[in-house]
Amino acid sequence: MSLATEIAPHLPYLRRFARSMCGNQDSGDAYVVHALEAIIADPSSFPADLNPKIGIYKTFVRVWNSIHVNTLKVELLAGPGPALPDRRLEAITPRPRQAFLLVAVEGFNPEEAAAILDCSVVELAGLIDDAGREIAAQMVTDILIIEDEPIIALDLEVLVEGLGHRVCHVARTHREALAAVRKARPGMILADIQLADGSSGLEAVNEILTSFEIPVIFITAYPERLLTGTRPEPTFLISKPFQPDTVKATISQALFFDTKARLKDEKEGKVA
Repeated sequence: MSLATEIAPHLPYLRRFARSMCGNQDSGDAYVVHALEAIIADPSSFPADLNPKIGIYKTFVRVWNSIHVNTLKVELLAGPGPALPDRRLEAITPRPRQAFLLVAVEGFNPEEAAAILDCSVVELAGLIDDAGREIAAQMVTDILIIEDEPIIALDLEVLVEGLGHRVCHVARTHREALAAVRKARPGMILADIQLADGSSGLEAVNEILTSFEIPVIFITAYPERLLTGTRPEPTFLISKPFQPDTVKATISQALFFDTKARLKDEKEGKVA
């Protein structure tokens, strides 16, 4: 199978990645063309030892990082300026932005993303951390933690505050969670589903969501209770015991994409 045939199925996704990197479709496509031209000029430069999808992304990142115009404002490259959500992403420094997009948008696992960026998995985690802090600086919010285990709740509180967000309350029961929301409307919820008094964090969240929309991340030792296939499943679900880097990346991802969705709805007149 020819190299062109191997990489062709991945080009639509590479264009998406390029658009997110540049904040503009025309500019993104121009970078993709540069990457393809580099491969045509020197086929041996393509990393043949990698999966073709990983290889084409790695080639693109190498080309993107080597072109000096990537430091210029996207309006100078081509077409109209990016929408506000893309400007927010564009404000994140390049390497952390690449790491965040590869994992959060393109769905690469840490080993694959590290291979694309030519770094270690540990270095990748640091880049995603940096992206999380930069996203938090733009989208800092109050977070409600619904968790009955004090040590786990403390760990989550440290992670949240390390990203620059604020913990408005730690609720141990369904009743406490509802009271906390009434007192200070949070911008995100981190929730367990089985609470101290036998009440349900899931029921608390569902009740809260009847009043207003808010991104929710479920962190639970019982993911099978939410992954039944018989009802809408949560977008963000983390299994216990959790890895701190997973929680931090998911918080950043949930806030970033929730903001994009809200801005899209506002633009389309769907938000009252």
